Amino acid sequence: MKNLLLLPVLLLFVQFGSFAQCGEEVILSASKTEYLNGSGVLQKTVDESSTIEISKTKVVIKPGNADQVMTGTITSDTCNWKTPYTEGLTVIHALFDDPSAEQRHVTLKLEGISGKITFLMEIQEMPDKKIRVSIDKFVKK
Repeated sequence: MKNLLLLPVLLLFVQFGSFAQCGEEVILSASKTEYLNGSGVLQKTVDESSTIEISKTKVVIKPGNADQVMTGTITSDTCNWKTPYTEGLTVIHALFDDPSAEQRHVTLKLEGISGKITFLMEIQEMPDKKIRVSIDKFVKK
């Protein structure tokens, strides 16, 4: 009888856990950046420490060259994680200002597959270029 009562409680915790990651402010760290062409074929790899900070309203990307900090305003997002920080997908649409003061429409995908988390950046105005990093560290802010 106790087991039957515990089952609904456990299901609620699992369900709550899957949404706990969504909407949280996080800092992602990576040690390698991969540059892909529009078809997703690897063009080059750069060993560099980068961080990506995601809040409810903005994304701040600090690549290995700290002089090129990129800040974007989130315009929409979707979040679906079956297992927080392990299995799921977050898609963020944001507007970034580039150094020439032009806005760039960016889609950011944070995806977890079997505990491996990757972050992919696609810029609408640059369809022949994608940037991907494998996340080494995932911390709540």
